[in-house]
Amino acid sequence: MNPYNTPPVAPPRPWWKTTPAVLGALALVALLGSFSFGLGFLVMIAAIAAVWALSPWRWFTKLGATFGALVLLTIGAGLGGQLDDSGTDKTDAKPGNTVGASPTAALPSPTASRPIKAADYTGQPLDDAEKKARADGYTTSHHDAADEERPITVRSGWTVCLQKTDTTAMAVDFAAVKQDEPCPHKDGAPLPWPKMPDVIGATYDTAVEDLKQAGIDLDRVELDDVYLDIDSPTAEEAAEDGGDWRVCFQSPNEESKVTSTTTVRLDLGRWTDADLVQRCPSAKDTTYKIPANDPDHEDDNGATGNGGSSGGSSSTSGGGGSSSGGGSSTSGGGSSTSGGSVGTVHPGSFCSLPGATGVTKAGTPMICGPGSDGRDRWHSS
Repeated sequence: MNPYNTPPVAPPRPWWKTTPAVLGALALVALLGSFSFGLGFLVMIAAIAAVWALSPWRWFTKLGATFGALVLLTIGAGLGGQLDDSGTDKTDAKPGNTVGASPTAALPSPTASRPIKAADYTGQPLDDAEKKARADGYTTSHHDAADEERPITVRSGWTVCLQKTDTTAMAVDFAAVKQDEPCPHKDGAPLPWPKMPDVIGATYDTAVEDLKQAGIDLDRVELDDVYLDIDSPTAEEAAEDGGDWRVCFQSPNEESKVTSTTTVRLDLGRWTDADLVQRCPSAKDTTYKIPANDPDHEDDNGATGNGGSSGGSSSTSGGGGSSSGGGSSTSGGGSSTSGGSVGTVHPGSFCSLPGATGVTKAGTPMICGPGSDGRDRWHSS
């Protein structure tokens, strides 16, 4: 062999450029990644650089080695628990692991705290309920609790009936009705308005009990009388003689809904065993409880008048005369008329026999005499 024709021998490659060294660097990525993800990541970068700069591999082999380095880092970190945060949290959460722990590590994380439970706002004005809920960190919404789907404009005029809370989303939805309206049995149901019972012919005491059972507020009940010559009683006056007052007419009719705008009216008549008339008239304000108060009433002598009835007889004498029991007397020089007491009368109503006396329901003395229109009426004496 000609020594001059022999090709020169290439010097041996350094050990860090050899294939076993590159493969060892890749394996080191997984090993160090299991102990420290950060250290493993730095070694992975170095190993990838060595693959591309030092190894004699083809490009596709280098690409596969790069991908393998990422996989090895992930596997090593996963096996070593570097990607699981629960291990650290569990260790910190142990009550006995407090020695050497810093004060900051002992504080709970704000994100781990439970959301504030929403309070119960039912029965409160809608605007107040929303303010309180927003102060607790909740977002609010509202809608009509009834089946009418009415828009809510003035929230202070609505009352919360139901609420639906989502603690995860920190949101609360209020179902409300207008003030003085009853809450429905469930969201979207009709308003349970009470219905008017049939109390015609019942005593006042019985009518009051029926209205209570129906759920009607007695403060909204108005009373009136059915006679032209009797004052309307107050609720206290009607309650004193609740067995004597009778309901002759009612409004609204039976089974009608009594809403927040409905006025309940009871037209009462009062009589006892001593009264001549013990029944309701055919219509309101058409008759007189005391027939003698009727302007068209005719007495036994065929005379008409307004006011109290009188009994007894009349006598006439030349020089004068007298009558008793509410009669009349006539004398030659003139005549005078005197009436007796007719009991309870209505101020301002028509009466007959000027001079007749009576009293109001309150006990005020009344007398029959000419009124401003020239007709005889009851007025205070």
